[in-house]
Amino acid sequence: MSLFHLTRTLPEDATGAALRADVLAGLTSTPKSLPPKWFYDARGSELFEEITGLPEYYPTRAEREILVDRAGKIAAATGARTLVELGSGSSEKTRHLLDALTGLDAYVPVDVSESALAQAGRAIAAERPGLRVHALVADFTADLALPDTPGPRLVAFLGGTIGNLLPAERAVFLASVRALLSPGDALLLGTDLVKDERVLVRAYDDAAGVTAAFDKNVLTVINRELGADFVPAAFDHVAVWDARREWIEMRLRSRTDQTVKVQALDLAVDFAAGEELRTEVSAKFRREGVRTELSAAGLDLTHWWTDGEDRFALSLSRVR
Repeated sequence: MSLFHLTRTLPEDATGAALRADVLAGLTSTPKSLPPKWFYDARGSELFEEITGLPEYYPTRAEREILVDRAGKIAAATGARTLVELGSGSSEKTRHLLDALTGLDAYVPVDVSESALAQAGRAIAAERPGLRVHALVADFTADLALPDTPGPRLVAFLGGTIGNLLPAERAVFLASVRALLSPGDALLLGTDLVKDERVLVRAYDDAAGVTAAFDKNVLTVINRELGADFVPAAFDHVAVWDARREWIEMRLRSRTDQTVKVQALDLAVDFAAGEELRTEVSAKFRREGVRTELSAAGLDLTHWWTDGEDRFALSLSRVR
């Protein structure tokens, strides 16, 4: 008999409070910025799914290739009885791991979206009778308490999402993951790799304009949730490679001098013509850099797998 359980650790208005705080801080800072997590309302999630199928956007295909080819090796190296997935979303790619982890007793998907968790979690529980699915509505960047499940545990953080965190944020996040792990547990981390600038920029500024629509969707979210009067058409989507920091920045560039009002915050925000609002950082990595960051958090990199074109990597690390 399949078992599905969902636990909410976020307060009821946690999402709304976080949005208000992030928008107030971001739109009053210099330069202006917003965290990328606010892209993902229902429409934003649909647009991102469309992005993952675009010819320019390689990360999803490259990571899936590694998972298909290496899931058996990951299973053999970890012997995991519990799989914890941070930022699980639809859990689509995770199925390759679930198939390979034959001794698995429990799957713990973690996400802020209760609807996505419930839908994906129930589907996986129905597909795999006997597997305990304990979905956790939580913010994985904050203090996280995992349910009591058998070890060894494999914590998976896929999709290159760690690149959306700034270096100091990554250090805090990896230390918090390390705190969740016991001897014998492991972290499976997906990282997009440094490559030709043209390939990177195309991946974040596709010819069909889907990424531009995705980028501007954050303005629609703020309009709807906070009573703002952004006009998305008054901004252009821009993707820029920062060679020194080795990350892509997505930005929205104001076409004109304009003032935007955010009713819920009693805030008026001036934009000069050409002024840019940063909406995402997506860091790209090198193997030694990943090893160094893991080591600083008390984790030792033990396995490194890339796709056939060395575009993306999955690394396995263990408690030191």
